[in-house]
Amino acid sequence: MIVIPAIDLKDGRCVRLRQGRMQEETVYSPEPADVARRWENEGAQLLHVVDLNGAVQGTPQNRKAIETILKAVSIPVQVGGGIRTVETVSAYLSSGAERVVLGTAVVRDRAVVEEACDRFPGRVLVGVDAQGGKVAVKGWTEVADEDVHDFVGRLTGLAVYAVVYTDIARDGMLEGPNLEGLRRMSGTCPVPLIASGGIMRTEDLRQLRALGPKVIGAIVGKALYEGMLDLRAAIAAVN
Repeated sequence: MIVIPAIDLKDGRCVRLRQGRMQEETVYSPEPADVARRWENEGAQLLHVVDLNGAVQGTPQNRKAIETILKAVSIPVQVGGGIRTVETVSAYLSSGAERVVLGTAVVRDRAVVEEACDRFPGRVLVGVDAQGGKVAVKGWTEVADEDVHDFVGRLTGLAVYAVVYTDIARDGMLEGPNLEGLRRMSGTCPVPLIASGGIMRTEDLRQLRALGPKVIGAIVGKALYEGMLDLRAAIAAVN
Protein backbone atom coordinates (compact mmCIF):
# COMPACT_ATOMS: atom_id res chain seq x y z
CA MET A 1 0.00 0.00 0.00
CA ILE A 2 1.40 3.38 -0.97
CA VAL A 3 0.75 6.78 0.62
CA ILE A 4 -0.51 9.30 -1.93
CA PRO A 5 -0.45 13.04 -1.12
CA ALA A 6 -3.46 14.96 -2.43
CA ILE A 7 -3.27 18.31 -4.17
CA ASP A 8 -6.72 19.87 -4.43
CA LEU A 9 -6.97 22.85 -6.77
CA LYS A 10 -9.45 25.70 -6.53
CA ASP A 11 -9.00 28.90 -8.53
CA GLY A 12 -5.42 27.85 -9.33
CA ARG A 13 -4.39 27.46 -5.70
CA CYS A 14 -3.71 24.44 -3.48
CA VAL A 15 -6.55 24.19 -0.94
CA ARG A 16 -8.35 21.76 1.33
CA LEU A 17 -12.09 21.67 1.91
CA ARG A 18 -14.24 20.32 4.74
CA GLN A 19 -16.51 17.50 3.53
CA GLY A 20 -16.18 18.88 0.00
CA ARG A 21 -17.90 22.20 0.74
CA MET A 22 -16.47 24.76 -1.68
CA GLN A 23 -17.16 27.64 0.70
CA GLU A 24 -15.14 26.00 3.49
CA GLU A 25 -11.66 26.20 2.08
CA THR A 26 -8.22 26.60 3.57
CA VAL A 27 -5.60 27.87 1.14
CA TYR A 28 -2.22 26.20 1.62
CA SER A 29 -0.29 27.56 -1.35
CA PRO A 30 -0.77 29.78 -4.39
CA GLU A 31 1.87 27.67 -6.18
CA PRO A 32 0.68 24.06 -6.62
CA ALA A 33 3.88 23.07 -8.47
CA ASP A 34 5.92 23.95 -5.37
CA VAL A 35 3.67 21.73 -3.29
CA ALA A 36 4.06 18.88 -5.78
CA ARG A 37 7.86 19.19 -5.66
CA ARG A 38 7.76 19.18 -1.86
CA TRP A 39 5.88 15.88 -1.72
CA GLU A 40 8.16 14.35 -4.36
CA ASN A 41 11.22 15.46 -2.36
CA GLU A 42 9.74 13.88 0.78
CA GLY A 43 9.43 10.50 -0.92
CA ALA A 44 5.98 10.41 -2.54
CA GLN A 45 5.68 7.77 -5.26
CA LEU A 46 2.45 9.16 -6.70
CA LEU A 47 0.36 12.36 -6.47
CA HIS A 48 -3.43 12.68 -6.53
CA VAL A 49 -4.51 15.99 -8.11
CA VAL A 50 -8.13 17.16 -8.18
CA ASP A 51 -9.64 20.09 -10.07
CA LEU A 52 -12.34 21.10 -7.59
CA ASN A 53 -13.83 23.82 -9.80
CA GLY A 54 -13.88 21.36 -12.68
CA ALA A 55 -15.68 18.73 -10.60
CA VAL A 56 -18.53 21.16 -9.92
CA GLN A 57 -18.65 22.80 -13.35
CA GLY A 58 -18.17 19.67 -15.43
CA THR A 59 -15.17 20.75 -17.49
CA PRO A 60 -11.51 21.32 -16.53
CA GLN A 61 -11.00 24.70 -14.85
CA ASN A 62 -7.48 24.35 -13.41
CA ARG A 63 -5.79 22.91 -16.47
CA LYS A 64 -2.89 25.38 -16.36
CA ALA A 65 -2.08 24.60 -12.72
CA ILE A 66 -2.27 20.86 -13.43
CA GLU A 67 0.09 21.16 -16.37
CA THR A 68 2.62 23.03 -14.22
CA ILE A 69 2.45 20.16 -11.70
CA LEU A 70 2.97 17.57 -14.44
CA LYS A 71 6.05 19.46 -15.64
CA ALA A 72 7.39 20.03 -12.11
CA VAL A 73 7.71 16.40 -10.96
CA SER A 74 9.02 13.13 -12.35
CA ILE A 75 6.76 10.84 -10.27
CA PRO A 76 3.39 9.69 -11.65
CA VAL A 77 0.35 11.93 -11.20
CA GLN A 78 -3.30 10.90 -11.28
CA VAL A 79 -5.78 13.66 -12.17
CA GLY A 80 -9.49 14.00 -11.49
CA GLY A 81 -12.23 16.63 -11.44
CA GLY A 82 -14.40 17.64 -14.39
CA ILE A 83 -13.34 14.79 -16.65
CA ARG A 84 -16.58 13.90 -18.43
CA THR A 85 -15.47 13.03 -21.98
CA VAL A 86 -12.99 10.66 -23.58
CA GLU A 87 -11.41 13.68 -25.27
CA THR A 88 -10.58 15.17 -21.86
CA VAL A 89 -9.17 11.82 -20.73
CA SER A 90 -6.96 11.71 -23.81
CA ALA A 91 -5.84 15.33 -23.38
CA TYR A 92 -4.72 14.79 -19.77
CA LEU A 93 -2.89 11.57 -20.60
CA SER A 94 -1.19 13.31 -23.52
CA SER A 95 -0.13 16.13 -21.17
CA GLY A 96 1.74 13.66 -18.97
CA ALA A 97 -0.81 12.41 -16.44
CA GLU A 98 -0.28 8.75 -15.56
CA ARG A 99 -3.97 8.10 -14.95
CA VAL A 100 -7.27 9.95 -14.81
CA VAL A 101 -10.16 9.65 -12.37
CA LEU A 102 -13.71 9.42 -13.70
CA GLY A 103 -16.57 9.94 -11.27
CA THR A 104 -19.71 11.72 -12.43
CA ALA A 105 -19.18 10.47 -15.99
CA VAL A 106 -19.41 6.86 -14.80
CA VAL A 107 -22.81 7.53 -13.22
CA ARG A 108 -24.21 9.80 -15.93
CA ASP A 109 -22.78 8.24 -19.11
CA ARG A 110 -21.39 4.72 -18.85
CA ALA A 111 -20.33 4.79 -22.49
CA VAL A 112 -17.61 7.30 -21.55
CA VAL A 113 -15.93 4.99 -19.05
CA GLU A 114 -16.32 1.99 -21.36
CA GLU A 115 -14.64 3.80 -24.26
CA ALA A 116 -11.95 5.30 -22.02
CA CYS A 117 -11.10 1.85 -20.63
CA ASP A 118 -11.03 0.36 -24.12
CA ARG A 119 -8.70 3.06 -25.43
CA PHE A 120 -6.56 3.47 -22.31
CA PRO A 121 -6.68 0.18 -20.37
CA GLY A 122 -5.21 0.41 -16.88
CA ARG A 123 -5.04 4.20 -16.99
CA VAL A 124 -8.58 4.92 -15.77
CA LEU A 125 -9.56 5.14 -12.11
CA VAL A 126 -13.16 5.38 -10.95
CA GLY A 127 -13.95 7.76 -8.13
CA VAL A 128 -16.65 6.44 -5.81
CA ASP A 129 -17.67 9.18 -3.39
CA ALA A 130 -20.02 7.85 -0.74
CA GLN A 131 -22.60 9.88 1.14
CA GLY A 132 -24.95 7.86 3.31
CA GLY A 133 -24.23 4.76 1.22
CA LYS A 134 -25.15 6.53 -2.04
CA VAL A 135 -22.90 7.82 -4.83
CA ALA A 136 -22.30 11.59 -4.82
CA VAL A 137 -21.61 13.36 -8.12
CA LYS A 138 -20.80 16.81 -9.57
CA GLY A 139 -18.14 17.64 -7.00
CA TRP A 140 -20.34 16.17 -4.25
CA THR A 141 -23.06 18.77 -4.90
CA GLU A 142 -25.60 16.08 -5.85
CA VAL A 143 -26.30 12.54 -4.64
CA ALA A 144 -27.46 9.94 -7.14
CA ASP A 145 -30.03 7.33 -6.11
CA GLU A 146 -27.42 4.62 -6.52
CA ASP A 147 -26.03 2.32 -3.84
CA VAL A 148 -22.21 2.41 -3.79
CA HIS A 149 -21.91 -1.39 -3.70
CA ASP A 150 -24.28 -1.91 -6.64
CA PHE A 151 -22.34 0.78 -8.47
CA VAL A 152 -18.90 -0.81 -8.08
CA GLY A 153 -20.31 -4.22 -8.92
CA ARG A 154 -21.09 -2.93 -12.40
CA LEU A 155 -17.41 -2.18 -13.02
CA THR A 156 -16.74 -5.90 -13.47
CA GLY A 157 -15.15 -6.55 -16.84
CA LEU A 158 -13.89 -3.01 -17.41
CA ALA A 159 -10.13 -2.33 -17.59
CA VAL A 160 -10.31 0.00 -14.56
CA TYR A 161 -7.01 0.33 -12.67
CA ALA A 162 -8.62 0.93 -9.27
CA VAL A 163 -11.48 2.58 -7.41
CA VAL A 164 -10.76 5.68 -5.35
CA TYR A 165 -13.22 5.32 -2.47
CA THR A 166 -13.99 8.43 -0.42
CA ASP A 167 -16.28 8.65 2.58
CA ILE A 168 -17.45 12.27 2.29
CA ALA A 169 -18.42 12.50 5.96
CA ARG A 170 -14.78 11.86 6.90
CA ASP A 171 -13.13 14.07 4.28
CA GLY A 172 -11.10 16.90 5.78
CA MET A 173 -12.42 16.13 9.26
CA LEU A 174 -9.32 14.38 10.69
CA GLU A 175 -11.50 11.78 12.40
CA GLY A 176 -9.90 8.67 10.94
CA PRO A 177 -11.03 6.61 7.93
CA ASN A 178 -14.27 4.65 7.77
CA LEU A 179 -12.65 1.25 8.18
CA GLU A 180 -15.91 -0.67 8.23
CA GLY A 181 -17.08 1.00 5.01
CA LEU A 182 -13.76 0.20 3.37
CA ARG A 183 -13.89 -3.39 4.60
CA ARG A 184 -17.31 -3.83 3.02
CA MET A 185 -16.18 -2.10 -0.17
CA SER A 186 -13.12 -4.35 -0.46
CA GLY A 187 -15.48 -7.32 -0.41
CA THR A 188 -17.67 -6.01 -3.24
CA CYS A 189 -15.26 -4.11 -5.46
CA PRO A 190 -13.96 -6.10 -8.46
CA VAL A 191 -10.79 -3.99 -8.77
CA PRO A 192 -8.17 -2.70 -6.29
CA LEU A 193 -9.10 0.11 -3.88
CA ILE A 194 -7.47 3.41 -2.98
CA ALA A 195 -8.80 4.75 0.32
CA SER A 196 -9.48 8.45 0.83
CA GLY A 197 -10.95 10.57 3.61
CA GLY A 198 -10.17 11.13 7.28
CA ILE A 199 -6.63 9.71 7.46
CA MET A 200 -4.73 11.59 10.17
CA ARG A 201 -2.06 9.35 11.73
CA THR A 202 0.27 6.48 10.96
CA GLU A 203 -1.99 4.10 12.88
CA ASP A 204 -4.81 4.84 10.41
CA LEU A 205 -2.49 3.79 7.60
CA ARG A 206 -1.54 0.58 9.35
CA GLN A 207 -5.22 -0.25 9.88
CA LEU A 208 -5.91 0.36 6.20
CA ARG A 209 -3.04 -1.89 5.18
CA ALA A 210 -4.41 -4.58 7.51
CA LEU A 211 -7.62 -4.67 5.44
CA GLY A 212 -5.69 -6.78 2.94
CA PRO A 213 -4.04 -6.62 -0.48
CA LYS A 214 -7.16 -5.17 -2.16
CA VAL A 215 -6.29 -1.75 -0.64
CA ILE A 216 -3.32 -0.61 -2.74
CA GLY A 217 -3.14 3.05 -1.73
CA ALA A 218 -4.22 5.70 0.75
CA ILE A 219 -4.75 9.34 -0.22
CA VAL A 220 -3.73 11.77 2.50
CA GLY A 221 -4.54 15.46 2.48
CA LYS A 222 -5.30 17.70 5.40
CA ALA A 223 -3.18 15.80 7.95
CA LEU A 224 -0.10 16.43 5.78
CA TYR A 225 -0.89 20.09 5.22
CA GLU A 226 -1.62 20.73 8.91
CA GLY A 227 1.60 18.99 9.98
CA MET A 228 -0.20 16.26 11.91
CA LEU A 229 1.31 13.57 9.72
CA ASP A 230 4.85 13.49 8.37
CA LEU A 231 5.01 12.04 4.87
CA ARG A 232 8.29 10.22 5.38
CA ALA A 233 6.99 8.66 8.60
CA ALA A 234 3.74 7.73 6.90
CA ILE A 235 5.56 5.97 4.08
CA ALA A 236 7.82 4.16 6.56
CA ALA A 237 4.78 3.00 8.54
CA VAL A 238 3.38 0.98 5.66
CA ASN A 239 6.61 -0.39 4.22
